[in-house]
Amino acid sequence: MKHSMLTTFDNPHDPFDEFTPWYDWDVQAGYHTSAFLSRLVYSSDALSEADQQLAIENAIDDVVSENVNGMYRKVTKEIPD
Repeated sequence: MKHSMLTTFDNPHDPFDEFTPWYDWDVQAGYHTSAFLSRLVYSSDALSEADQQLAIENAIDDVVSENVNGMYRKVTKEIPD
């Protein structure tokens, strides 16, 4: 299954394979990308895992499409189920 994450153009870490360094760098840079994305994602315990992943994907796509300052980019990775 393909998973997506939101990152910034200047973060040198891979959010899939180096999440803690990625997150630490992001917070130190003042971006707080995870918190920003969480404010945009509609989530509920009533949603299935697949629906939650879809909500995250849609929010990431919205951020990237409205990326007026060019700061954000979407990265994807194939992750086995």
